[in-house]
Amino acid sequence: MPAAPLMAQHTALVSATDIPLFWKAYDAISNTTDSARKLELIQTLYFDKAGEGFKALRQVREYTAADYVNAIKDYPKFWASVRPNMQRVTTYAADINKGIAALRKLYPSMRPAHIYFTVGAMRSNGTTLENKVLIGSELSLADDKTATDEFPAQFQHLKAYFSQNPVQQLVFLNVHEYVHTQQVTTIGNYLLSQCVLEGVAEFVAEKALGVASPNPPIAYGKANDSALKAVFVKSMFSPHSSYWLYSNRANPFGMRDLGYYMGYAICESYYNRAANKQAAIRELITLPYNNEPALFRMIDSAQYFDQPVSVYKQAYLAARPVVKEISGLDQSTGVVAPGKHIVTIRFSAGMDKRFSNFTEGPDVQAAVLQVKKVIGFDETGTAFSFETELLPGKEYQLMVGQGFRTGDNLALAPYLISIRAAGK
Repeated sequence: MPAAPLMAQHTALVSATDIPLFWKAYDAISNTTDSARKLELIQTLYFDKAGEGFKALRQVREYTAADYVNAIKDYPKFWASVRPNMQRVTTYAADINKGIAALRKLYPSMRPAHIYFTVGAMRSNGTTLENKVLIGSELSLADDKTATDEFPAQFQHLKAYFSQNPVQQLVFLNVHEYVHTQQVTTIGNYLLSQCVLEGVAEFVAEKALGVASPNPPIAYGKANDSALKAVFVKSMFSPHSSYWLYSNRANPFGMRDLGYYMGYAICESYYNRAANKQAAIRELITLPYNNEPALFRMIDSAQYFDQPVSVYKQAYLAARPVVKEISGLDQSTGVVAPGKHIVTIRFSAGMDKRFSNFTEGPDVQAAVLQVKKVIGFDETGTAFSFETELLPGKEYQLMVGQGFRTGDNLALAPYLISIRAAGK
């Protein structure tokens, strides 16, 4: 494996120098039974020596030394089976650069970015940070012969992913991620904006390469568009992605990451209606996804939905569950007795019991009402209780936040608890 980056003319700089560093650490870790020594080896042989790509991937995915040590210990057959592909990574650089050159032809204003083939701990086949494409080689270079029988339940989606021969989709993955480096953000304020920015990357990669997306949600979506759209519009303004993106959660369609298709379909419709196709590509890539008027204008121009997108937003806001009652704190006068209180929040609908959320109130002078002890949801999910304690004479605030949500991804309308404890 050459130590120097791989470079092709006029396109992307592709680096793979982290991969041999990882395997050196892997071999050393595999030859010791000392747990502390394993952590030391991954730190000194990989973390300390890896390049900018790994540092960025570690930042984005919050990987720890223990993540790597555990992955190496738990999945030896997996690592052995993917190792040959990872060691051939240099052979893919030329095709990747051809793909990036095709993207530049489609989008001449493209800014340069750097592609890093690094090694993660099973949580990302590809992501970005600023002008860096970060490829998790252990996943993206797998194929249908890669061993998966050691994987626990949370990795079951990888079996389906590997069966699609991801190593053969490497160019598409890199072009998709490269598009993300050109966008103003990769984080949407709510489900719709996140789906659109992912859909832009998927659609533009398809157009640049002149091939259909290899990702199953796109083909599934094309075959089930109406059914998906009918469900999507009900929760597309949720701040939570639910099963639509990046999740193995069960859903009515039996397919993960369908949000990619929803965004893709909007972009495809926008592009097909545009008189100037190259301008449409530029507009999609440079769209300020969290600028709601700009986002709405693009989506309404696409005419993918039956009604203006603002209509769906109003329907979403009207359908959100609300806090009906707070018991245990008398808010009628705003003054309550000091000491311990059991607070119960009653909602207008049953909540998903896996989620709760409290944040500080807007008054910076007020103390935060502390959740001293969580009691939790009742059987129906329509009430949530906790214990708190108030000091005499103090002002308190607590925001009951949008992290509370229904099973169908409707986020709670935020509710402010604002009280003062009696006394001095």
